[in-house]
Amino acid sequence: MNKQVILFQGDSITDGARSRNDDPNHILGHSYAYIIAAKLSHDLAGIQPQFINRGISGNRASDLYARWNEDAINIKPTVLSILIGVNDAWRSMNGEPSGVTDRFERSYKHILEETKEVLPSTRLVLCEPFILNTGAPAENWDKWNELLNTYQRTVRKLAEDFDAVFVPIQKAFNQACNHADPSYWLWDGVHPTAAGHELIARQWLSAVKAI
Repeated sequence: MNKQVILFQGDSITDGARSRNDDPNHILGHSYAYIIAAKLSHDLAGIQPQFINRGISGNRASDLYARWNEDAINIKPTVLSILIGVNDAWRSMNGEPSGVTDRFERSYKHILEETKEVLPSTRLVLCEPFILNTGAPAENWDKWNELLNTYQRTVRKLAEDFDAVFVPIQKAFNQACNHADPSYWLWDGVHPTAAGHELIARQWLSAVKAI
């Protein structure tokens, strides 16, 4: 059996303050990627899967595309998980120069097209971007929610088009708010707390089922 390599890609939500060295205690950071890796590393010890985190804080879909050869294609993952979108929305909502044109869908599609072409056997996992009505999104909730809904539909459609696993997350966060305030799960409406990362990890594991 070939070595199973599971690669997590995304922004700060995935990055989780990971180290940039080979220290196994910190290399995966403290995001949902660490929680998933911890469980599967234990449960699949017989095949010793390798987990790699290449999330970078602040990244948009276009930033992923710019570094895709080095941080994705070159790694040749068995499973490639992507969670991206909130920084694309943030730049647009703040009227920043980098957000003048919305490149989320076209950049995301380029990433998937290139991956399918070069790594046709890699299993793709696309995670739904999410927000809650607290922190920055709460300051202009209707527009934030409208834009994120668009991104969520885009990711679901891309998952269908590229035969990828789609990980639904927004509904789970919405339901979680019946038990605790939004800030309990996403402290600023965007970045997860420990409880929020656990929620994402559970949704991911439920959707992916098996490596």
